[in-house]
Amino acid sequence: MTLPHYRPPRPAPRNALMSLLRAALNGDGNLLGLLPGSAYRMDIGPLGWSRRTTMLVNRPDLARSVLMDPEGIFPKSDLMVNALEPLIGDSIFVSSGATWARQREMVDPALTMMRVNRAFPSIEQSVSACVETLERQMRKEAPFSLDLAMSHLTADVICRTVFSTSLDHEASREVFEAFTLFERSVAQVEIRRLIMDKAWTKIAQRQSVQDACVLIRSHLDDMLGSHIGAQGERFDDIARNIALARDIDGIGFTRAELIDQLGVLFLAGHETSASALTWVFFILANQPHIVARIRAEVKALAGDGPIAFEHIKKLSYTRNVFRETLRLYPPITFLPRVATKATTIGGRRIPRGALVIVAPWVLHRHERYWREPDVFDPDRFLPERESEMTSGAYIPFGLGPRVCAGAAFATVEAVLIIADLVRRFDFHLSPGAQVQPAARLTTRPVQQIMCSVTRAGAQ
Repeated sequence: MTLPHYRPPRPAPRNALMSLLRAALNGDGNLLGLLPGSAYRMDIGPLGWSRRTTMLVNRPDLARSVLMDPEGIFPKSDLMVNALEPLIGDSIFVSSGATWARQREMVDPALTMMRVNRAFPSIEQSVSACVETLERQMRKEAPFSLDLAMSHLTADVICRTVFSTSLDHEASREVFEAFTLFERSVAQVEIRRLIMDKAWTKIAQRQSVQDACVLIRSHLDDMLGSHIGAQGERFDDIARNIALARDIDGIGFTRAELIDQLGVLFLAGHETSASALTWVFFILANQPHIVARIRAEVKALAGDGPIAFEHIKKLSYTRNVFRETLRLYPPITFLPRVATKATTIGGRRIPRGALVIVAPWVLHRHERYWREPDVFDPDRFLPERESEMTSGAYIPFGLGPRVCAGAAFATVEAVLIIADLVRRFDFHLSPGAQVQPAARLTTRPVQQIMCSVTRAGAQ
């Protein structure tokens, strides 16, 4: 049985003015600090005070209309586009209109190679490499960064899936540190812009952010190089197929555009998964009863042998642990859009240039749509409790035309990682750790979580 009423950490909500002051004065780039307590109760309303209108849309049907965007008036917000441009350019993640449609048509055929049955061996290889790394950590009896371990693991999965090669440890560390600098710095700029600037105000990124993006793109360019031209003929993977993609006029991506698109896959497939898995293993370190249930489920299905692809869909409790973690810590905390013309949402007037925000973090913790919304309860996803669910209130992978194409891949990846690591190791948090979430590029701990591992069940 799960320990009752376990509430993993979250920022304490305050009134709107105090939330605004906290976010502005702290300077830590944590966008969760902008959320007042009223955000978790209202259907739609302004998010504090700012120079430009900022509307938080919580009601599921209204959120769906914004994300489906049938009239094409709610593209990705200028804040997000400008923040991510140094990293992924005008790629499929941030582009809109005809540019987005062209890119989607070119990229989609390559993404079919992310079908989970085809990608499963690559995930297995990455998990095996992670097990070896954790074995070494266990023998050293030294604490390590849980965030970095999950970042290395998920980056390795993406590299094996996209580039048919592993990511060496040093490159993984450099990418992790560059991502950390990038997301912290970009979020700080966004808070200031959100409060003080007019819509579509451009602010150049600081040099350290640009340098971090150059480093990440350099690693991607190195891996892409072997997939271009005649030397790439030996590959049949995502990178090779995107390099070969052509639009209706027979024109392919430039080298820079290829790095843009592959950067999106790296961001979406590595950073978001690392975020979710960091929270999974933090929670499991606090909840031995959940660990015991996962182990019992894995033992009943796979015994001591390999966890096969056909086992994954039967690991229902393990999957629900992942789903509940995504509910409380959705990797993409906010889905900001910008109104390109004046309109109305739910009877509210939305001026041109307004920020319209659908926040999975808020929807997933909304007091109207969830019973005990801050309690970690994987069993809320059991079929017999389906009546408790509010349609459209759970959107960890987004919604509409821009829904995450890798949702099934991410779920299979996470279930295998959780099942295999939990049956082998106990995770222990380092003493004195004060863990709080921060919404930056993804939902991450404010400070890295330090932990250690021992052999499963060896107390």
